Amino acid sequence: MSRRGWLLFLAMGVIWGLPYLLIRVAVRQIDPALLVFVRTAGGALLLAPFAVRRGMVVPLLRRWKPVVAYTVVELAVPWLLLFQAERRLSSSLAGLLIAAVPIVGAVLAQLTGTDRLDRRRVAGLGVGLGGVAVLVGVDVGASSAWAAASLTVVACGYALGPWILSRHLSHLPAMSVVFASLVLCAAAYSPAVAFVLPQRALSASVVASMAGLTLVCTALAFVLFFALIAEVGALRATVITYVNPAVAVALGVGVLGERFSVGTGVGFVLILGGCFLATRPLRGSEASAATAPAPATITAPTVAEP
Repeated sequence: MSRRGWLLFLAMGVIWGLPYLLIRVAVRQIDPALLVFVRTAGGALLLAPFAVRRGMVVPLLRRWKPVVAYTVVELAVPWLLLFQAERRLSSSLAGLLIAAVPIVGAVLAQLTGTDRLDRRRVAGLGVGLGGVAVLVGVDVGASSAWAAASLTVVACGYALGPWILSRHLSHLPAMSVVFASLVLCAAAYSPAVAFVLPQRALSASVVASMAGLTLVCTALAFVLFFALIAEVGALRATVITYVNPAVAVALGVGVLGERFSVGTGVGFVLILGGCFLATRPLRGSEASAATAPAPATITAPTVAEP
């Protein structure tokens, strides 16, 4: 991999491991619905120059249904649930639970016939789910059980989004699809803004977290992510999936002082190990016997943007 590729890879590993900390700080004073609106509306404004040039948005009008579906499963529902969950869960725990997205993606590929599970992949699913069970059993209290359960929906949405892209939107400009989904999500949440405005002045840390989520973790992240795919390919770009949780845990423990228990460590190893096994390419004869894959996705498959 080139030097530029390594720089982009490291940048994305940090940038998409950072949101969990910023979300945890922001939701202390900001309603999750308002945070979704700020992040999507701000991201759309910043990405507009990249998306609207040369009429790149016009082709989306003919494919509005899958664009809406993608917006719902990748942004509108997951971001609201994730933001709400982080009012009760630590940022490091949220980051680890979301790290199970590749496992959900492997199951989805099997169910839709775009790929299949061999024994190694099935073992990976079991290991990864065991890691989730350890985290839930050790680090999630009764009062936080529903918050942890809601992250299952988030993980499913993050896995389903790339599938919709690959099946229905792969021929469209990637940046335009992301831009359109941000605009649609912001429009959907705009009616609620007047009812969830903060009643007191926001702290500097909350304002900085909101700005970081919008500027760095949304607008800049998508620009760099597509540059990373162009530089190293979609398959290599998915490796950031294994870096993001480590960054989320390190920031949560180091910056916010969150607890790092034995259960956290064991769950971390099991989830990432399970993701690695569950998403490894099939070997020679197994690959040739597998069902033909779906069209190439315009983003790296099953990489979640938190």
